Amino acid sequence: MSLTAKITLGTSVVIATSTIAGVHYKKKYDQNQLKQGVIKDLERQERKRQNRQELVNQIELTRQLELQRENYEVTSKTGEM
Repeated sequence: MSLTAKITLGTSVVIATSTIAGVHYKKKYDQNQLKQGVIKDLERQERKRQNRQELVNQIELTRQLELQRENYEVTSKTGEM
């Protein structure tokens, strides 16, 4: 086998091996990215649920404070008369 043939064969083997390794690495990387996307989406949904609950709580607190203020104003006006 000539030197040129050996170099060509060796280069072909290196390129093929590198290509296969690169494809496997990319596949694992993409799968990991997809998994992270799902995890982030679940976290985002949980934060959204918590924010909605917080909003409901804030609305209820605002309603209670407005009632207290109205009762105070009525009591204050009644006391003045």
